[in-house]
Amino acid sequence: MSKKIKYHFNPESLSFERIEKNALDWLKSFLLHAFTGLSMGLVFFFIYLTFFGTPEEKRLKNENERLQGQYKILDMQTKRIKSVLVDLQERDDNLYRAILQAEPIPEQVREGTFSGTNRYESFKNMRNADLLIYSTQQVDQLSKRVYAQSKSYDDLMDRAKNNELRLLCIPAIQPILNKNMTSMASGYGRRIDPIYHVPTFHAGMDFSAHIGTKVFATGEGHVNYAGWKQGYGNTIQINHGYNYETLYGHLSEIDVRIGEKVKRGDVIGKVGDTGKSTGPHLHYEVHYRGEPQNPSNYYYKDLSPAEYDRMVQMSSNFGQTMD
Repeated sequence: MSKKIKYHFNPESLSFERIEKNALDWLKSFLLHAFTGLSMGLVFFFIYLTFFGTPEEKRLKNENERLQGQYKILDMQTKRIKSVLVDLQERDDNLYRAILQAEPIPEQVREGTFSGTNRYESFKNMRNADLLIYSTQQVDQLSKRVYAQSKSYDDLMDRAKNNELRLLCIPAIQPILNKNMTSMASGYGRRIDPIYHVPTFHAGMDFSAHIGTKVFATGEGHVNYAGWKQGYGNTIQINHGYNYETLYGHLSEIDVRIGEKVKRGDVIGKVGDTGKSTGPHLHYEVHYRGEPQNPSNYYYKDLSPAEYDRMVQMSSNFGQTMD
């Protein structure tokens, strides 16, 4: 195919003349086409990057998405561990330390502080800095709480070893056989009086049971009362020493006498329906330094953690007493 020849019109000669290109014209033409092609290529390249990204960016984006997902999983696991720790701390402060007469651990000790205000400063220039700092803070807080709880248990173990006799005396079991918690009737706290139908403070726990059901001493001690007590009917009171005393009311039968020494698990009487009562049951109280305590905190030798949780839940749900 022959090369295309270009002409231009000459107004002076009124004729078309052939255009002859020199080297400079050829160079300009080449540069113009090259510049145009390069410009279009760059425009399309940037459009591609804007909407599709580079393979490296795609890889980093996928990596970030995986990291985000992993951080969410770690955050959920951290919250579950925190929940377990809170339960352990509540038991520690309200049950184990109460039994061993140890002061609860202050919250600021459990939370603690980490030295150095710039502890997380080195993370700020890293990719996903916010997530990294947040996750590290959560782990630090968990570590401090776990350490504090571990030290608390060490302290409780030392106290327990030095208080073996005391532990024999402190109330620690349910006063009747109630492994499945089917005999629970009413818990400790403000309840509705079954006779007067007004809110009253219930200083113990009621256990529904058949008349004649065995009643057990919940700790070692000496009987300091055995007889009729106004409102409670046939009643037994045991002084356990160490400022603890228990009361067993509405009995049908009293099998101990004043001054008698009893051990945990000894049968001291039988369930009845005497005194101010709306049905056969045992009314049980725990007193420390003369003040009524929640008996559900004193079943640690009798219940598993799951059973203890169920007992607490049940005792808080009953709105009316049986006495």
